[in-house]
Amino acid sequence: MTQDSDPVANGFVASLARPGGNITGLSTLSPEISGKRLELLKEIVPKLSRLAVLGTSTDPGNAQSLKEVELAAGAFKVQVQYLDVLDVRDIETAFRAAGKGRAEAVFALGGPVLASQQTQIADLAVKSRLPAIYWRSDFVEAGGLMSYGVSLPDLDRRAATYVDKILKGAKPADLPVEQPKKFEFIINLKAAKQNGLTIPPNVLARADKVIK
Repeated sequence: MTQDSDPVANGFVASLARPGGNITGLSTLSPEISGKRLELLKEIVPKLSRLAVLGTSTDPGNAQSLKEVELAAGAFKVQVQYLDVLDVRDIETAFRAAGKGRAEAVFALGGPVLASQQTQIADLAVKSRLPAIYWRSDFVEAGGLMSYGVSLPDLDRRAATYVDKILKGAKPADLPVEQPKKFEFIINLKAAKQNGLTIPPNVLARADKVIK
């Protein structure tokens, strides 16, 4: 595997250190990442006090991710409004609910449903004038404001070392699952302008890529 969100919770391995079966590889599991995303969002929207969080409760890693966001939000004194997106049809409903809840920004947790509708979600966030942060860079390339997340190409490259070891006789059960080492921060200045935002220079300087 090259990018499973939580291989232990998903039942693929017994533990990261000792997989114990025929599956091993790379995980995108990085508990501190939600706090970092919220920190970046707070730098863009300093007065942020109400946050709409989009997630899918049927995804195995959703509950843990939400818990991490809530912990970070508590530290920043930000109120969380969780909006469950179980189906593509729930996306517009979620944004309407965010508006009614007086949300000042959007935080996307991840999952297949959200990942399949990048352009729609990015467009709705801009039209709703809600600054949003995503877990994947392709949301930003589709018109979203910014993303901070694991570098998937880096995980793909590192997966080749597992292939090499297994072909040389190593057992997957004995090869520990590795976690992310490289992260990417992407900003879309066009989306920032549409949201009426000015990205602070110190935040721009930390970006790995800026879309103009």
